[in-house]
Amino acid sequence: MARHSELVKIPRIDRYITKLALGTAPLGGLFTSVAESDAESTILTAVDAGIKYFDTAPLYGYGNAERRLGSALNKSGKEFVISTKVGRVLDKITPENKSEDDSLGSYVDVDPTLTPIFDFSREGILRSIEESLARLKIPAIDIAYIHDADDRIGEAIEKSYPVLDELRTQGVIKGIGVGMNYCAPSIKAVKEMDLDIILIAGRFSLLDQSAQEQLFKECKKKNTGVVIGGVYNSGILANPVAGATYDYAPASDELIKKAQQIKKLLEDFHVPLTAAAIQFPLRHPAVTAVLTGSRTVKELTANIADFDREIPSAVWDALEESGLVNRIEL
Repeated sequence: MARHSELVKIPRIDRYITKLALGTAPLGGLFTSVAESDAESTILTAVDAGIKYFDTAPLYGYGNAERRLGSALNKSGKEFVISTKVGRVLDKITPENKSEDDSLGSYVDVDPTLTPIFDFSREGILRSIEESLARLKIPAIDIAYIHDADDRIGEAIEKSYPVLDELRTQGVIKGIGVGMNYCAPSIKAVKEMDLDIILIAGRFSLLDQSAQEQLFKECKKKNTGVVIGGVYNSGILANPVAGATYDYAPASDELIKKAQQIKKLLEDFHVPLTAAAIQFPLRHPAVTAVLTGSRTVKELTANIADFDREIPSAVWDALEESGLVNRIEL
């Protein structure tokens, strides 16, 4: 079996996911328009390739990604594991509730009458789950992540978690997680909530290994699964040229230089930077799976090829010995 389709159990719940998962932000029209037929082809190609775990959110395309994912997976006739997210609801636009987050304008082809609003309340969580189930056309959700709670982690712990815990007890959801961007609030989340899994973007990559300093240790203590997103740090690790982005902002000259040095070292071993980037997170035993988005079949097949490529241990040793990448802390 190819590496991308190998199944691994989420430690605390009865769900097996593939080591490579498909994220659906691009299929919701992140930055670039995606036709319905292309979205369906990409999802069905992933299914046919043996990928079993799919992540989505109401934010992605303001409901479009959930609808597209549910439609394609229900056509596939195969078993799958779905995670979606809570913490934002889609409200009708009025002058008072025009989107509070400028970055949310990154999605194209969205319903112009909708705007995403942060809502970590009990009512907001229940509404979010109910609307996601309707868009996905499934009877239950495998994993519900509290989405982008980095700056509102106290609210997520006090208000959102208790209702998700009730839904988990009732079987409406199987597992609870957080989908985060930074280590400090993620550590607080793992310590103060009974989480089955976390999704963290960009904090365990070739350019940033900060998640292993404390977060992974807390996850191992609680037997909490870890999914790593943002393996390219939003683009710099796919193509480290002037103007590249790091965490969706222009990358510093220093970071671009470091990414170029990593790329050069890898070239000596004939290993593409993208292959090392997508495989790196699974080197740590705390990591359960890697999540990447694709907007086309071509992107998906390239990601699978990179993920399955054999990279000799000498390559990782050389990266560590160069000081460009920190050693794996077990």
